[in-house]
This record gives sequence, C-alpha cells and structure tokens, in this order.
Amino acid sequence: MRVLVVEDEQYMARVLELGLRREAIAVDVVHDGTTALERVTVYDYDAVVLDRDLPGVHGDEVCRRIVEMGMGCRVLMLTAAGRLGDKVEGLGLGADDYLAKPFDFPELVARLRALYRRSPMAHSPVLTFADLTFDTHRRRVVRGGAEIRLTPKERAVLELLMRADGGVLSAEYLLDKAWDAHADPLTNAVRLVVHTLRKKLGEPQLVHTAISAGYYLGAK
Repeated sequence: MRVLVVEDEQYMARVLELGLRREAIAVDVVHDGTTALERVTVYDYDAVVLDRDLPGVHGDEVCRRIVEMGMGCRVLMLTAAGRLGDKVEGLGLGADDYLAKPFDFPELVARLRALYRRSPMAHSPVLTFADLTFDTHRRRVVRGGAEIRLTPKERAVLELLMRADGGVLSAEYLLDKAWDAHADPLTNAVRLVVHTLRKKLGEPQLVHTAISAGYYLGAK
C-alpha cells in the first residue's frame, strides 16, 4: 500500500511517516494542499491521510478535487476538528473515513487497511498462494506451517505479488507501490528485496522472474 500524508504540523507528519513505514506502508509526506494536489496527479496512491486546516489549498478543497478527478485513492481525514458536525461535513465532501485527533495509531492503521480492502479491486485480509499464507492484518507470513520473519519492505513486495495472483509485476510498479517518492528509479532495491524474499520463502521457489518484464508468483 502507498499512502500520501498531508499534514502541515512537522512533528505530527514525522510521527505518521515513521509509524506507517513500520507497518510496511510506503509513505510520502507533504505539508500543504497545493503540493498534495500535485502529488496525487503524478503518483498512484491507495490512500490519502488528509488534515483539513492546511496552508495553500484548504484540506476540504483538496478532498473535493480528488473526488472530482475520480482518483482511485481513498481519503481519510485526520484532523483536530472532531465534533459531530465536522465529521458530517468532512464525509459530505467525499472523504471515505474521518478520524479526529488525538487518535490511537493502531486505529489509524486499521482504518487505512480497511479502506485498502474496499478499493475498486477487493482486497482480502488473508492471502494464500500454494502453501503460503499471509495474514495482512496481523502481518504474519506462514509457509508449510512455519512462520517466516520478513522486513516491512519484504512484506510489502510479497503482498503486492500475492494480490497479483500470478500476474507479472514490473520492477517499476513494485518501486512505485512499495517505496516512496524519494526512491531512485534506477535503484536495484527491488531486485535485492526480491532476492532476499526468495531465500526466506525457501524451496520450492515461489517468486519467479519474467525476463525483461518483472516478477510473479508461481508454484513450480
């Protein structure tokens, strides 16, 4: 999952960035509404965590424009305006969810994952392929009854591959979905993560390379 955090308070933005990355979520952070609108037209985000009281373009207008543009990303408003009327107004603008500050971080993550599952392509919380199972809610990967410890980036790549259900995903696509905007497009990070993921998943090999095309899961 790739998320754009739009938060003008620097400390809060940093807390969100670090916390979400620990949950194997790729995060980009911007601090004003104008930049947020620029980013959503360039990158394919799954969700936007949006403050309302933003400099530049107000958060309400950012939400309205995302909805009008028919973007595939979901909008979760995260704001100090927590009265019932504020929530009704925010949801009326087209936000998919609304969470008032202060908040519990696990709840934020749970809400984002719920939005991800409700995207146009349904996302089951438990993924299976051959003898491999990935509980994305508990972040638990099991193969042949044995739990496999993965890094957040390895989990992110594995989740994308499992959701593709055997389809080939290019390195560029994986980089776009599992890394942030600071990732070097010429980096070999995807290849290295796939290499370590193969080793950890063991034999028989599940992650395969489609020459000049990308990577896919296959039980052979």
